[in-house]
Amino acid sequence: MRAVVARTFGGPDVLEIIDVPVPAPGPGQVRIRVQAATVNPVDTATRAGLITEGGLMAPRDTIGIGWDAAGTIDATGPGVTAFTTGDNVIGLSDRLDVPLGTHADYVVLDASAVAPAPAGIPATHAATLPLNGLTAAQALDLLDLPRGATLLVTGAAGALGGFTVELAAHRGLRVAAVAGPGDEHLVRDLGAEWFVPRTSPDLPADVRALVPGGVDGAVDAAIIGPRALEAVRNRGAFVAVAGGAAPVPLRGTRVSNVWITADGAQLAELSALAADGHLTLRVADTLPLKEAALAHRKLDEGGLRGRLVLTT
Repeated sequence: MRAVVARTFGGPDVLEIIDVPVPAPGPGQVRIRVQAATVNPVDTATRAGLITEGGLMAPRDTIGIGWDAAGTIDATGPGVTAFTTGDNVIGLSDRLDVPLGTHADYVVLDASAVAPAPAGIPATHAATLPLNGLTAAQALDLLDLPRGATLLVTGAAGALGGFTVELAAHRGLRVAAVAGPGDEHLVRDLGAEWFVPRTSPDLPADVRALVPGGVDGAVDAAIIGPRALEAVRNRGAFVAVAGGAAPVPLRGTRVSNVWITADGAQLAELSALAADGHLTLRVADTLPLKEAALAHRKLDEGGLRGRLVLTT
């Protein structure tokens, strides 16, 4: 089978498509015939060596690329009863230090990291859900805000921010969204009650003008750090979405990092929400697996709304 890997760090051109044996599922695992796999910022960071430099992954000769996958169960290992061959599924590979990722013709995942694909949704769109959807859900779980509480979401028009806005609104939170000036209509459609342009010269003041005293919590999907923290009330809560991005917990703020974990049960809940139209699965473009380097270049250039998806 084909697999996208990096054997040295650098720009998109370091990516290679190599031929490797089709992996066999072990106990408690399933093999997925990948139909679509999303390209995420963590993939470009892995390729560039930032994950290794940050101490999150040990150096290795061959690094697999890709976290999200949508496809069909091709084989099951001993002890797997929840899935059978032919099931349409989505899944998340949440380990960094692996020789093969989801950007491949086949991927083996723990059955506990897999969920039924959202009914009636194409694989290209379903593939955008696992990493960003689970990150959004788990960030909101860390905040643990009650219904009616106020939440700031930075980067609200992006893949992670968009899911966060929708899930927060679904949980009964009142959302203040920070995004580009041209994205106000989008984020309001996703469920934001208030909008603050990211170009604001004084973001905390603008947020506090809308929510006196500051919001109860924040998910900093745009990684702006202290400026987002300053919009949170005293003894509020703040979630950073990248390693090293958590600001100092000033004014008694409870600051956390969300470290994504594969969770098939939670992913199944998100899949059901997507099937029911409560989550918007956005695809910026689709490219064949052989164009993985081009997909990385497009993502590095920025400005996308939705995710790039590789198809096999």
